[in-house]
Amino acid sequence: MKNKKNGLKDFYILWSTQSFSQLGSSLTQFALTLWLYEKTGSALSTAALTICTYAPYVVMSILAGALTDKFDKKRTMLICDALAALGTILVFVLYKADLLAVWHLYAINALSGLMNTVQQPASEVAYTLIVPKEYYQKTSGLQSLSRSLISIGSPLIASALYGLAGLDAVIAVDLVTFAAAFIALAFFIRIPEISSDGKTEGNVLALAAEGLRFLKANPLVLYVILFMSGVNFIASSFDAVLPALVLPNPRGGNNVLGIVTSCSGIAMVIGSLLVTRLPKPKDRVKVIYLTMLFSLGIENFLLAFSRNPVVWCIGQVIGWMLVPVMSANQNVIMRNSVPVELQGRVYACRNTLQFFTIPLGLLFGGFMVDQVCEPFMSANRSNALLTQLFGSGKGSGASLMMFILGLAGIIWCLVFGQKLKQYQYKD
Repeated sequence: MKNKKNGLKDFYILWSTQSFSQLGSSLTQFALTLWLYEKTGSALSTAALTICTYAPYVVMSILAGALTDKFDKKRTMLICDALAALGTILVFVLYKADLLAVWHLYAINALSGLMNTVQQPASEVAYTLIVPKEYYQKTSGLQSLSRSLISIGSPLIASALYGLAGLDAVIAVDLVTFAAAFIALAFFIRIPEISSDGKTEGNVLALAAEGLRFLKANPLVLYVILFMSGVNFIASSFDAVLPALVLPNPRGGNNVLGIVTSCSGIAMVIGSLLVTRLPKPKDRVKVIYLTMLFSLGIENFLLAFSRNPVVWCIGQVIGWMLVPVMSANQNVIMRNSVPVELQGRVYACRNTLQFFTIPLGLLFGGFMVDQVCEPFMSANRSNALLTQLFGSGKGSGASLMMFILGLAGIIWCLVFGQKLKQYQYKD
């Protein structure tokens, strides 16, 4: 089934062009965040932009996975990418007509998220079909590498483009990268068909239920997914808090936020390169929860207690360096544990269970900063201990929230890590 004759040729074409398109999408997303914060000045409103993207995962992912297994993977990816691009074009038109409003962005991001809900499991299965099994860890590392490079480049490029040429220039670059990826997938990549033997026949609800039954019968895969759902809640809360920490700080601002955000990408490049060179670990499950304990247990505290951009950057590097190691090990477990004819359904169930906490975390982080932590620090600005620990003025509440997230991350990893210790995965 794997395309062994061409080795990794199809993977390299698909990976490179899709990564190029993802860079363009990330540029638009970051620029829209800057535009929205300028309009509202609210951490919650900017977090809601990402919430609208992830919300479809909660509502539609399981059904989307069943659709993915029923239909041609390549055609599914092309249709979803094209519809998402139409949403970006609509933003461009509204912006040029000076009609762009906050609710437009929320609605269009929801459309984009819905398309990604269907496209993402199709993409995961496509990579499984074109990559020989012995290259799973290497290709997972390369996928993490591209995501890392995007994390580095997109904030810097988007900030520069947005500042020099405006939102319309950023969107134009996004559309060019989409066109390159669309053409490559349509004309230069062959994705093998799956021999389903009738296993994808039936209605969508019945097929979706099969994905859930598989997870119930395979507790190792299920518990890894549930562990990561908690990690995602804390990490997405962090994402909502970070702009509120950096932007109002006298030593912060848009450019500093871009640099600090890019440091997470630098860290992930290092981690991704490590993954492509590291030997197979003895216990992939142990690697997953120990790397997250290290990341969540250090970064949040560094950002909570410092008002120095250099320390923020160091915290980002420490917090994100081992994320590709975790991700690659989870990907190997998933690809080896789930039969390819079930992967669309199971990956979609994974998306629902693992990623539904992202919009909740963004909402929680934004709410806690705006409605709890900032008012609390303002009401206690005369408290010398709190001021010494978390600073004063706007942004001190975000520092307090970083501290809370650090405690939550350590507790979650220690508690759930005990559950994961019961399982030992073997390739």
